Amino acid sequence: MVAERSDIQGGMATEIARMTLAEASATERLGIDLAMVVRPGDVVALSGDLGAGKSTLARALIRALAGDADLEVPSPTYTLVQPYETEPPVAHFDLYRLGSGDEIDELGFAEAAETGVVLVEWPDRAPEARDAATIVVDLSVTAEGGRLAVVATTEAARARVERTLAIRGFLAAAGLATAPRERFFGDASSRRYETVEGAETLVLMDAPRQPDGPPIRDGLPYSRIAHLAEDVTPFVAIGTALKKAGFAAPTIHRADLDRGLLLIEHLGGGQIIDAERRPIAERYLESARFLAEFHGVAWPSELQVPGDGIYRVPAYDRRAMTIEVELLLDWYIPDALGRPASDDERALFAECWNAVFDELESAERSLVLRDFHSPNVIYRPDADGTAKIGLIDFQDALIGPSAYDVASLAQDARVDLSAELEAALTAAYVSGRRAEDPGFDAFAFERDYAIMATQRATKILGIFVRLLKRDGKPQYLRHIPRLKGYLGRTLGHPSLSAISHLYGTWGLLDETGPGRHRSND
Repeated sequence: MVAERSDIQGGMATEIARMTLAEASATERLGIDLAMVVRPGDVVALSGDLGAGKSTLARALIRALAGDADLEVPSPTYTLVQPYETEPPVAHFDLYRLGSGDEIDELGFAEAAETGVVLVEWPDRAPEARDAATIVVDLSVTAEGGRLAVVATTEAARARVERTLAIRGFLAAAGLATAPRERFFGDASSRRYETVEGAETLVLMDAPRQPDGPPIRDGLPYSRIAHLAEDVTPFVAIGTALKKAGFAAPTIHRADLDRGLLLIEHLGGGQIIDAERRPIAERYLESARFLAEFHGVAWPSELQVPGDGIYRVPAYDRRAMTIEVELLLDWYIPDALGRPASDDERALFAECWNAVFDELESAERSLVLRDFHSPNVIYRPDADGTAKIGLIDFQDALIGPSAYDVASLAQDARVDLSAELEAALTAAYVSGRRAEDPGFDAFAFERDYAIMATQRATKILGIFVRLLKRDGKPQYLRHIPRLKGYLGRTLGHPSLSAISHLYGTWGLLDETGPGRHRSND
């Protein structure tokens, strides 16, 4: 039953769940579940009498954010506040001994809430803390000796908290009701990942159905035009096809397509880069040889979704490629040059790319994984053959120019690959293709590779600025000089001469010129 909890929070939180916590471990699990979705700006108010379990929940939440189940988390009863350098940072307040509600300002409450997550025990001792709460957990002891937790949230936090509680239910249906959850790697999308410890380590993919932004053209959002996955169905269909063909995609242990939840195999932590994020050349070469075999498969455009019909793999068509390269005009150029592209520049940009896309009509096509680069290539040293290369994050795969995947690997946007290693990778790929098909057209591949590498770098320059401006993720800006360096390598191809001239006028080929990214200074 939904109820307003004005007694807990002055700003009014809505009750979203009541749950019985039979033992302390259940209270800890609730803390861990909340840790999966809290974000900077959240104030978690923990109410209840002495012994109700507030500190137990807070301690579990802090340890989950720290990724350390044994972290020492002392009670801040006497210090009143204890900060932790977790990700995001968390400050644990215990206001039981607070003399006056006004003293909370001296403890740095407002600053902590601006930069991280705040946990507050006894929030009723300070109206400011009570009114700032975005998540409220009211704990009480039941007659049976367990605890009752009443969870309430503001509207801003409601979907996140409901989602993490639903995930616990999803795990329970998979026989993992008490399984530990831990935050896993993220990516540049809205998808979120966790590891779940059962008989084996599994990965939970949390990808609720949603388009990528509002309609921008022809009544469609960017994701629909660029053919980005808006739910988990493509992942299931493509992953099933990859495994059927003998490639190392994760086994899907449980799926809820409607809610966008998948429980999948953990392929391991092996990478193709070292601890200093430098490329491990032999692993990159194995990845290039993998692509040669992968693109030699005759992939169908219609794939079976187990128990749910057919998924039609979209074509990497001109409209999709065009909307992608236009990200440079929409995001990168205004930020880097301090002005929007003029109408004449936009018209010239469209003319240049249309001519290039005309040439691309004759390109060899295959299933294109689309994001085949260091974050998404799992190296499996104990496996044999192509199984050494584990595949993840392939839900956006398309039927398109096979050279795109090679460019994604050989011009890895997040890793410095020398021109010599890039040349070795493309040579290994061509050699692998020719071994299977002596008629493979290496000359056409060279053209397609240059075009797709330029198209990809152009797109990503726009995406990385969009991640800053729209999504508040500045960490991707450090990769921009590398992308501009890659552009300098490929824009020398004759098919790209007009684009090369235009990019030169914008300073994209000169890191010290007017195209230098100002946000990276």
